Amino acid sequence: MDYFLLVITAVFISNIVLVQYLGACPFMGTSKAVSVALGMGGAVIFVMTLATALTWPIQHWLLLPYRVEYLQTIVFILVIASLVQLVEMFLRKFVPPLYESLGIFLPLITTNCAVLGVAILVQRSEYSFIRGVVFSLASGAGFLLALVIIAAIRERLDTAPVPRVFKGTPVALITAGMMSLAFYAFRGMGG
Repeated sequence: MDYFLLVITAVFISNIVLVQYLGACPFMGTSKAVSVALGMGGAVIFVMTLATALTWPIQHWLLLPYRVEYLQTIVFILVIASLVQLVEMFLRKFVPPLYESLGIFLPLITTNCAVLGVAILVQRSEYSFIRGVVFSLASGAGFLLALVIIAAIRERLDTAPVPRVFKGTPVALITAGMMSLAFYAFRGMGG
């Protein structure tokens, strides 16, 4: 039951992009088509979960024992950058259409503050290894959920009679704001 609550909290109550406002660049940039949103969300889930699985032992077995916690951000970014390179090589070789559709946003996962933010949140919350991995997986799922929802709405808005001044980015930002308000309403459930 404890892990279930952790997942619900990470996906809905403290959604990484809509409530904590981390990862807004890829959220807005790759949310024009549901297929691209699914690919980006999957890549973020993979990188976020693996980054947490790798940074937790580094933090607890290297940085803390040698009292070099101040290197946490640099070390975590290096781990994330390496993982993104692996994902990029995998997609280029095995899923070229997705690789092409993600374009510049795939390398931007390296600097996606949601991925780094979750890795640091796991450390600050002092989660065990398993809880940290579950939290990061659920946070990635929350990112994917938000991305797919806004992509579906944006696809629909492309054919809707939106005033010319609101077409494109303005209506996407308004939609994201409204989604954020909706997800923020779940905060009352957090206890």
